[in-house]
Amino acid sequence: MEADAVAGAIERLRGAFAARGRVIVAFSGGVDSALLAFVAHTTLGPAAALAVTVDGESLAPEERDEAVAFAAAHGLRHEVRFHSDLDDARYVANDAARCQFCREHMADHLLRLARESGGATVVAGTHVDDARDMRPGDAALRAAGVWQPFVELGIGKPMIRAMARALGLEVADKPAGACLASRIPRGTPITAGALRQVAAAESAVRAAGFAQVRVRRLDDGRRARVEVAPHDVARAVALSQTWQRAWRELGFAVVEVAPEGYVAPSLAAVRFGQ
Repeated sequence: MEADAVAGAIERLRGAFAARGRVIVAFSGGVDSALLAFVAHTTLGPAAALAVTVDGESLAPEERDEAVAFAAAHGLRHEVRFHSDLDDARYVANDAARCQFCREHMADHLLRLARESGGATVVAGTHVDDARDMRPGDAALRAAGVWQPFVELGIGKPMIRAMARALGLEVADKPAGACLASRIPRGTPITAGALRQVAAAESAVRAAGFAQVRVRRLDDGRRARVEVAPHDVARAVALSQTWQRAWRELGFAVVEVAPEGYVAPSLAAVRFGQ
């Protein structure tokens, strides 16, 4: 990607933030929200830019910890606030609208915080590639009035990564993430226990040196399917027997490694709410 185009995109993003004045950035720790939080901070300063991580059962502990570490490393004003989506029976039902309910909750939480703080624009990292997929969660954010600057400026994922790289952000090549609930088949109720089971399994895979990881929970938690980057599949297969033994304590009786590797969200959405 041409350096001039990347530099121009960064300046346009800075200009968009400058026009807003005060912002609250929904900060998950991924590259999209990290770039927004960093540019907001360096454009507006800590008094006018707040990054908020909405923690809950569906957020992997590593993701929360990485968000905290990123904010500390770059001097961002940052808060972690807990909200349980499991209080909403519609979310727990895990139907096709689950992501919509999750994003509605997040938007309500951050918009209330914005009002309590005297008024600020709530910002989310939806980009134009997300918008093409017609994701219900992103539509819910737009309906709530959450600002999506990447969509407004016509910026997609490749440019976001290039911008983050140009700014020297360590998350530039971080694999795309998704909430833990996306590992549970659509129609299977979401429970705190199921989310903890998946989180512990994925943590073990990452500890073995895998960056791109999904552990899909099948058969009410008795069977797990591990997805890693395609080039890591052979190594994952070699380790699967080790995982099989270790994960019995988590309740998994069978551990399978997906031979095709990580399944893109658009394909996984057929069975999982991702």
